[in-house]
Amino acid sequence: MCRNIKTLYNFEPPTTHDEIRNASLQFVRKVSGFTKPSKANEEPFNRAVDDVSTVIHELLHSLVTNAPPRDREVVAAKHRAKSAARFGRVPAEHNHPAEHTHSADHTH
Repeated sequence: MCRNIKTLYNFEPPTTHDEIRNASLQFVRKVSGFTKPSKANEEPFNRAVDDVSTVIHELLHSLVTNAPPRDREVVAAKHRAKSAARFGRVPAEHNHPAEHTHSADHTH
């Protein structure tokens, strides 16, 4: 599965139309192999994005669950931590330049 496509179901606040559209675009890009289609392929590409968006919207509104909605910020924090562990980077909100300054008497 494409890593850029994220779970959209059962979140608070609910998934937006833009999030559905972006996921649809990523999916169609992955399937077609086009980041930006040629003029000749632009209409079927855009139609596919529209169709996928419609299906995702219908799917998300048809699903039922007894689970409480997931908090977007909590899920995002977990993804940032997982990414930092995987790639050895500190997430941006934890990277404080002031903590990495050198003292005046330190020479290189």
